[in-house]
Amino acid sequence: MSAILQASMQMGLSSEASTRLRPEMTAQAAVQSLLDAGAAQDALKLLARLLPKRYAVAWLCQCARDQPLELEDKAGASLAEKWVREPTESNRRAAYEFANSGGYKSLGAWLAAAAGWSGGSLAPSAQETPVPPPEQLTAYATVAAINLMAALVAEHFAARRAEFVARALNLLGTGEAAGAGGKGA
Repeated sequence: MSAILQASMQMGLSSEASTRLRPEMTAQAAVQSLLDAGAAQDALKLLARLLPKRYAVAWLCQCARDQPLELEDKAGASLAEKWVREPTESNRRAAYEFANSGGYKSLGAWLAAAAGWSGGSLAPSAQETPVPPPEQLTAYATVAAINLMAALVAEHFAARRAEFVARALNLLGTGEAAGAGGKGA
């Protein structure tokens, strides 16, 4: 199964969006096809899943830099950015703990969750048996964070979401996606 079709199923794209996708499409062409069809939410979901995890989190951080963030949101963005710069287990765990302690109720929590869910274990740090996150969790957090950032100016939600997606299209390049089938960069 192609990475695009697998990502489509993992992210729960609408049946209408899924029928537009073809196995031979490049990642960039698939996302652009959904955007052109007016399926921006499906395009966002697919994009978030096809990007390597570090790229997705870096994209979130780049988008967040331009937003008027509350203190908690800035803290979550800072933890996510720290993980992008140094993708160590301790930085991932710090982002995960921040997101978890906030109950996933703020933009900052979702920014941190994107990094925190990128690998490692979701079990308490004292637990010896690891609980690895499903591969698509970073993409879920990415979608939530982009939608929350777009909603910061509610009357321009659709345009802002489309702008955020457009910023990341070039990260997919014109070749096959790296994020859906593997660990991502």
